[in-house]
Amino acid sequence: MHPEMLRELTAQRGREMREQARQATLARMAIRAGRRRRSRPDQADDFVLSAIPDYVDGSFRTGPAGEAAASEAGQAPATHHAA
Repeated sequence: MHPEMLRELTAQRGREMREQARQATLARMAIRAGRRRRSRPDQADDFVLSAIPDYVDGSFRTGPAGEAAASEAGQAPATHHAA
C-alpha cells in the first residue's frame, strides 16, 4: 500500500478512536450525574436557570399575563382565532 494512503488511514482511525473515547467519557459523566441526582433527591439541583426575557429586545413583561393582558391590549384572546 502507498505510504500516503497508509498514513491517511492511520490518521483517520486515530480520529475515530479519539471521538469514540470522548463519547464514552461523556456517557460515563452523564451516568454518574444521574446516580448522584438519584442518591440525594431531597436536595435542590445545583443547576440554576437564568431568567429568559419575554421579548426579543431582552425586556421582561411588566403587566399581567394571560387572557386579561391580551384583552387589555385590544387583541382577541389566544383561544379564539379570527376567521
